[in-house]
Amino acid sequence: MNENHSSLENRIISVLKTIYDPEIPVDIYELGLIYDIKIYRKKEVKIIMTLTTLNCPVADSLPIEVKEKIQSSIEEITKIDVVLTFDPPWSREFMSEEARLELGLL
Repeated sequence: MNENHSSLENRIISVLKTIYDPEIPVDIYELGLIYDIKIYRKKEVKIIMTLTTLNCPVADSLPIEVKEKIQSSIEEITKIDVVLTFDPPWSREFMSEEARLELGLL
């Protein structure tokens, strides 16, 4: 990954850290809901994410929020796709140490 991609990825992660799961007071990045961030040459971005459960109340709105916040925060991105997956299913092990500490799980 070149320096521009690395810088752009860091900026995307900063935006993701402003989006919170409605049921758990931790941002979606630290919660481990973001499985992958792919950046292509023409500043096209693909984010693969999951939810804590299949029946998550924000299943429809959270991917839209992710897309809209990134688009409005980082102007040079020409296209963004947010793909929702449940493979593998999310588990607490995906949470960062910081998130587990914050929730008293360590």
